[in-house]
Amino acid sequence: MEVTSATPVTARVPAKVNLELRIGPLEDDGYHSLSTVFHAVDLVDHVTVRPADKWSVTTTGMGAGTVPDDETNLALRAAQFIARRVGTDEALAVEVAKNIPVAGGMAGGSADAAAALVAVDALWETGFSPLELQDMAAELGSDVPFALEGGTAIGSGRGEHLVPVLSRGSFEWVFALHHEGLSTPAVYAECDRLRGTDPVPEPEPNAALMAALRAGDVDALAGNLHNDLQDAACSLMPRLTDTMNLGLNNGALGAIVSGSGPTVAFLCADHNAALDLMVGLTASTICDEVVTATGPVHGAHVVHDVRPR
Repeated sequence: MEVTSATPVTARVPAKVNLELRIGPLEDDGYHSLSTVFHAVDLVDHVTVRPADKWSVTTTGMGAGTVPDDETNLALRAAQFIARRVGTDEALAVEVAKNIPVAGGMAGGSADAAAALVAVDALWETGFSPLELQDMAAELGSDVPFALEGGTAIGSGRGEHLVPVLSRGSFEWVFALHHEGLSTPAVYAECDRLRGTDPVPEPEPNAALMAALRAGDVDALAGNLHNDLQDAACSLMPRLTDTMNLGLNNGALGAIVSGSGPTVAFLCADHNAALDLMVGLTASTICDEVVTATGPVHGAHVVHDVRPR
């Protein structure tokens, strides 16, 4: 199949925060079932694909030096996945401009894979259906399907099975970033260690959280944020506890470690409260960087104006 196109295509993709992450028991295959509520926020990466003589991937922006530039890069893997699917020998240069933290518990690598799928599909006009793109996303990683969809959704299985959640209004967030990454397998292992031999129930969504989202009730949402990995992340990186306490003492309605960490997400009453908290956290130097974001937002999509905000 000949799919030549000379025009580069750029896709934008959001970060995610887990409003709820409930982890089931350790299974025989070494994995855990989970029930999570994904929430996409407008902290975004851009992925650009263009025709090239050979395959390559380059990364700029936050944490660029720690992102692989070989076959293990998820954005490159996604682009090559489509190439194999359509049966072309053409190569692409993949360029990733990062704002989503690397190894920060916000699914930055998975987001870049989703953006690459969308960008290559548009560049080559392959015409894959949304369901076909979702199937490819699930093969690339459990967080990739949500990065395609965005919004707010319940994830089950490993997180790849999605059900959209009705959510009213928008929510204002502050993210305290720690540039020292946490290994996801290490956090899960610590979670298992802390649980010991106590029986672990099968995970399921919290009805109170669903009701808070349907009502757009920020106070109720703040009171129902939950992450089963939070204690494990704080055990491995104790300053996350200090970060959460500082944010709560400076006006945040709720605090949660995002995914496996080490990013800490603070839910705020409104935009002005978020700005005030951002200033307070920045002045404290308790974390390496502080950013604000709003959610929910759409998932990966092609853009034509990619000038920096």
